[in-house]
Amino acid sequence: MKLGKTALVLLTSTLALAACSDELGTVETRESVRAVGSSTVFPFAKAVAESLSRSNPDIPSPIIESTGTGGGMKLFCAGVGPSTPDTANASRRMKASEFADCQANGVTDVIELQVGLDGIAFASAQGGIELNLTPKIVYEALAKSPYGGEQTTQTWADVDPSLPDTKILVYGPPTTSGTRDALKELILEVGCKSDPAMAELKEADEDRYDQVCTEVRADGLYVDQGEQDNLIVQKIEGNENAVGVFGYSYLEENADKVQGLTMNGVEPTYDNIASFAYPGARPLYVYVKKAHIGQIPGLAEYLNEWTTMWERGGPLASIGLVASPDDVMAANLAGVNEQQTIDGSELK
Repeated sequence: MKLGKTALVLLTSTLALAACSDELGTVETRESVRAVGSSTVFPFAKAVAESLSRSNPDIPSPIIESTGTGGGMKLFCAGVGPSTPDTANASRRMKASEFADCQANGVTDVIELQVGLDGIAFASAQGGIELNLTPKIVYEALAKSPYGGEQTTQTWADVDPSLPDTKILVYGPPTTSGTRDALKELILEVGCKSDPAMAELKEADEDRYDQVCTEVRADGLYVDQGEQDNLIVQKIEGNENAVGVFGYSYLEENADKVQGLTMNGVEPTYDNIASFAYPGARPLYVYVKKAHIGQIPGLAEYLNEWTTMWERGGPLASIGLVASPDDVMAANLAGVNEQQTIDGSELK
């Protein structure tokens, strides 16, 4: 008997879920929650894991891995069962293509939680270079091919005469990082669109538009520093002319070492990010496999711990998380309590 494609996917999903349940009853069962993904969400997820261990010493401490958002999604969507992660931390929303991969691999029930907000911070060392940035300035300084032309700028003054005649040197996230995705979407693409011709390019050739508006120069003036944002902090701390790009939480955590740089005249502060006044503000997410709840020990308790820590003035706020608006927070609390899943229709 031949099975249609849909039937095969359903059969694969059913067998995978059954395997998840069966494996969890053997000596191969994983005893700890496993979370992968965003380096920006990492310190918050780690704090939640540590809090869970303190309040529930009988529950093994969750294992939190910083793999980058894209890498985390790939691991998360690989399948169900104890050999795969239970949650994926993300500094951007899941992509439609990633959701499709999840579905194809049997990860059919996905819970989406917006755990709070963060901002992309541009910073320099305390006492270091001072820059009043705009998305247009950042784009023209960092684009590989600004507006489709040749990248010739070497100093900040080359980009804008009001800026210092200092060589451009920016340490930032790699292509696998959600922070890089946010840099592209919230800053670079906005700057690129300052040229009206880019709208015509998008209409005529979207692939070329994406390349022109979001591809970063690779001549050494932008340095991909890997998934560990703390390394970026260390790099700019040691060079007064260097600029770093990382999640806002790292700026707040290292306020004694680095200073935030304004964007459109707005400082990267807690209040400015919460109100989206600062251009680099973005929501943060945790994705959960519903099939693992009740199967992986401690997963339900770990998710509940998030809900006790993400409120305004709560423990996560003290380390840089910006609380979501009240209505969003309430909806996500319901998502945990009722295990609500997404259908993917709103993903892009």
